[in-house]
Amino acid sequence: MNAAQLALLLQHLTSALLPPPSETRRLFHGRGRCWEGLEHITVDWLQGIVLVCLFREPQADQLQALQATLLHLSESDQWRGSGAHSLLLQHRYLPDSPMHCLVGELPAEWVIEEDGLRFLLDLGRKQNTGLFLDMRLGRRWVREHAGGQRVLNLFAYTCGFSVAALAGGAEQVVNLDMAKAALSRGRDNHRLNEHDLSRVSFLGHELFKSWGKVKRHGPYDLIIIDPPSFQKGSFALTRDYGKILRRLPELLAPEGCVLACVNDPDIGSDFLIAGMAGEAPELRFEQRLDNPPEFPDVSPEGGLKVLLFRRG
Repeated sequence: MNAAQLALLLQHLTSALLPPPSETRRLFHGRGRCWEGLEHITVDWLQGIVLVCLFREPQADQLQALQATLLHLSESDQWRGSGAHSLLLQHRYLPDSPMHCLVGELPAEWVIEEDGLRFLLDLGRKQNTGLFLDMRLGRRWVREHAGGQRVLNLFAYTCGFSVAALAGGAEQVVNLDMAKAALSRGRDNHRLNEHDLSRVSFLGHELFKSWGKVKRHGPYDLIIIDPPSFQKGSFALTRDYGKILRRLPELLAPEGCVLACVNDPDIGSDFLIAGMAGEAPELRFEQRLDNPPEFPDVSPEGGLKVLLFRRG
């Protein structure tokens, strides 16, 4: 991260803020490895807040230079014209991912919009803010196809897919996640969008001990599987994904479909396609959804993989 690379970052950000996106978007995605020396930096526009995340510890002088570059951004005409009021720097490489406020204030909570839907973010208290921005087109697909559907949302986190499904007219959504605090935030997100909570269930359970509870609410027209790559004590992607795939036929309606996701840069689409063929061969691969254009990646298989399978 030298002076020329920081100058490139500053140029990219000033251009991105002229004008700023009307909704929450990623402004700079270094993790796609398209800009040498900036692979460990991402920058998000949270509608008045600019959040910069560092995923690798820089040398002391590099950190000082980065902060100076960001402060220079906050003094620019583009910054003032954007309506930005806070600049946050999160150190994702440190335990608890501490977040520091370089400009303005650090709100404990912040409401943003995506495709007209509202989501409540946590800032400064947790590693993740509460909405993964690279899944924007996946949530849009669910919204466009959820009408009249019964939906199962596995590893629901803060229920972004559930909010999209209800907005698209889903008949019922079942959210399952072992993190009850995340599901509570999911309820908040539904309330923000004035959704009928009688059409939403929240199961705070560990998946592999809860198949009976999950099956009781089925069968499902759409099953969404968006797991972490690793969750200590409960899930490892390469070890456990197949256990979910082999259960799909007993959960899925005769013409149902599955949206299965992987967000590990070292695991490609073939992992899911081959896994589904082996564990649930009656589900055929149909398509891979595009990733948002603001998430470029040097390798097509390096970014988020969202794959659609359909029964029949």
